[in-house]
Amino acid sequence: MADTTAQRTTGAETSFLDRYFHISERGSTIPTEIRGGVVTFFAMAYIIILNPLILGTGADVNGEVLGTSRVAAVTALAAGVMTIAFGVIAKYPFGIAAGLGINTLVAVTFVATEGITWPEAMGLVVIDGIIIVLLAVTGFREAVFNSIPGSLKAAIGVGIGLFIAMIGLVDSGFVRRIPDAAGTTVPVGLGINGSIASWPTLVFILGLLICGALVVRGVRGGLFIGIVTNTIIAMVVEHFTSSGPSFVDGEPNPKGWNLAVPAFPDSLGGIPDLSLVGAVDLFGAFSRVGVLAASLLVFTLVLANFFDAMGTMTALGKQANLVDEQDRLPNLKTALVVEGTGAVVGGAVSGSSNTVYVDSAAGIGDGARTGLANVVTGLLFLVAMFLTPLYEIVPIEAAAPVLVIVGAMMMSQIKDIDFSQFNIALPAFLTIVVMPFTYSIANGIGVGFIAYVVMAMVGGNAKKVHPLLYIVAAMFVVYFAVDPVMDVIN
Repeated sequence: MADTTAQRTTGAETSFLDRYFHISERGSTIPTEIRGGVVTFFAMAYIIILNPLILGTGADVNGEVLGTSRVAAVTALAAGVMTIAFGVIAKYPFGIAAGLGINTLVAVTFVATEGITWPEAMGLVVIDGIIIVLLAVTGFREAVFNSIPGSLKAAIGVGIGLFIAMIGLVDSGFVRRIPDAAGTTVPVGLGINGSIASWPTLVFILGLLICGALVVRGVRGGLFIGIVTNTIIAMVVEHFTSSGPSFVDGEPNPKGWNLAVPAFPDSLGGIPDLSLVGAVDLFGAFSRVGVLAASLLVFTLVLANFFDAMGTMTALGKQANLVDEQDRLPNLKTALVVEGTGAVVGGAVSGSSNTVYVDSAAGIGDGARTGLANVVTGLLFLVAMFLTPLYEIVPIEAAAPVLVIVGAMMMSQIKDIDFSQFNIALPAFLTIVVMPFTYSIANGIGVGFIAYVVMAMVGGNAKKVHPLLYIVAAMFVVYFAVDPVMDVIN
């Protein structure tokens, strides 16, 4: 009798999950969603290590440092809360965490260059989030989203695919920046001096072949299996080679592991330090650098957040086959409101703006189609607050192959671009190449929008362009001119 009751209860719970998240409707299953959520987490988990390195080490004008351990804790907290919220409310498998472009902007431009304090910088991030939410609530953000022509939407997806593939290649050490030197004109090169001369990079190559083979064979959970297999291989390699980290006592170690060394940690975890939560000065920056300068900084944040998320959701939605005939996501307005809240939450905990992560493509590539996958990913982030050392076992070289594989998958959207018409081909091409070359989704979208409007005007098709695109293109012109304007103000 007890077994029968348990079976009925489980069946009811499964039925509720299926109905609420539309699991069967989207052609998925609960085990697939759970697996996809785990894959997305491991593809995103590097942010728990990387965000503290960007935000936690630099001192502000008062000499205050956020601290890596505290930033790691709030990074995991915000990612967990926002990813779960997005999954439960928007019901899409798009993970949310601290945006890499925004956190660098905050650390380098706001704090190091403009000379504002960390609480003041995070206050600007909160204001940015409030504006983003208001734009979403009023429907303006969705209207802009729907005004983008199909060719540019496809180009955004392809560009993001190249972008995440580039991230995977660079993070693994397969592609490296060549430092400026006399007679050196090539910005990037293969490995170390043109050779794959490090064990971590060899692990990446082997992992890429393993993940590729699993995908070709149609193995369920192939990408997740690939990450686990790559991690085990990496741990064995580190045990016998002692490659160590990429930096030892402040000195570079080109043959070391990029972010995390795959070895068992001294401890499995501890109580997270959440003292940064609420350490925000909402309007202090306006007093310190002036209303105009602070407003320009907020404008920069808004524009970057606005289009980074929009482009990412477009690409992920198409990859997951969740868009309609016009390449529009159902329930988009709600999704944009929740995503915009990520900036508010991220700023409020001093972890920088949180946004939709393109790395979610890894989980989607492994079958994730609903918000249930997000719940799994978010719960793992919350657990990570207590078990950060354990998650650091997984090196970026073990997860990077998944980014390259998913980047290749996203290239299929290029078929939706008509390259025979140059007025379409040039904006699409610029959108695609600028993203990976400048390491910015927003830059690619901005250049593509401006080129699209200009090509339409010179081609006599100005009236065919949606009025909102003219407004957005003009905003991007201002966005790209912010630095010169700030120099004049200063």
